[in-house]
Amino acid sequence: MLPWIQLDSAPIPGEAGELRLKQRGSEFSIMLGSNELMNSRLSGSEEALATLSHDRIKDRARPQILIGGLGMGFTLRAALAILPPDASVVVAELVPAVIAWARGPMTEVFKGCLDDPRVTIHQSDVSALIRSSKAKFDAILLDVDNGPDGLTRQSNDGLYDFNGLRASRDALRKGGVLAVWSSGPDASFTRRMRDCGFQVEAVNTRANGKRGGARHVIWLGLR
Repeated sequence: MLPWIQLDSAPIPGEAGELRLKQRGSEFSIMLGSNELMNSRLSGSEEALATLSHDRIKDRARPQILIGGLGMGFTLRAALAILPPDASVVVAELVPAVIAWARGPMTEVFKGCLDDPRVTIHQSDVSALIRSSKAKFDAILLDVDNGPDGLTRQSNDGLYDFNGLRASRDALRKGGVLAVWSSGPDASFTRRMRDCGFQVEAVNTRANGKRGGARHVIWLGLR
């Protein structure tokens, strides 16, 4: 078996940890310490984040979408495949190197999606973008950190507490959807979303889609 080769590393703004980009043949991995945050072979649940959200807003004209976390682009690519030509997709990514990796060593993984005219990339904290937006988006898709149980950045918890959820609700248009990816279930987060005024559904999904893999959860909260 081919060995893993580390291609680059990057600090996480405001935190002590760093992300590491590794490659083995055509496979890529982004690591935090000994934890693999994402792998180019496993995209099923990230794609489901986009498709499940779109199901709730598919009849809207000129949909405005916010994606928190670029990752390896799986959610973005899945969204672009089903959104209409007049859609607008804003992607907020905090770590500049992740954007550079997308345009550099992982170009083949991204398949040109960053150059789609519907896409705008913001190198910024998605929480700041959410808090500065009022009734702007039809869908907010959060694939940030490990889900509500933060792993990479302690301040990410602010996206998932009561204030963060209320900010997301305020940033959505009426009938819009907040979709949250997580590596596992969290009953308290379901209650918190409901207490913040969302109609909530928690959907179980698999890391590799129909082919199986680890079990992940996607929350869908309708405003």
